[in-house]
Amino acid sequence: MQLDKLRGRELDQLFEAILKLDTLEDCYQLFEDLATVNEIQALAQRLEVARQIREGNTYHKIEDATGASTATISRVKRCLNYGTGGYDLALERLQQTKGDS
Repeated sequence: MQLDKLRGRELDQLFEAILKLDTLEDCYQLFEDLATVNEIQALAQRLEVARQIREGNTYHKIEDATGASTATISRVKRCLNYGTGGYDLALERLQQTKGDS
C-alpha cells in the first residue's frame, strides 16, 4: 500500500478527524479549509468514475458524464482491479446508506 510510506501521526490525525465528522456540512467545512476546490473536485470525480466503471459504463460515456480524462478513468479502473479495495468499500457503504434511507 502506497500510503504505508506516509503512515504516521499526521496522516492518522487527518483520517481520525474525518471519521469524527457527523454531517455533510461538517465535511464541507473541513474540506473547504483543507483543500483547494480543484483538489476536492478531483477526488469527487474519481469516486464518480469508480461508480460508473462498476456499473459497466464505457470510457466514452464516463468521459462525457464526468469530464474525466481517459488517463484518470484508466487509473481508477486500475485501482478497482488491482488496488486495495478502497473504492469498492466506499461505494458499497454509500449503497448501504441509500438502502437504509
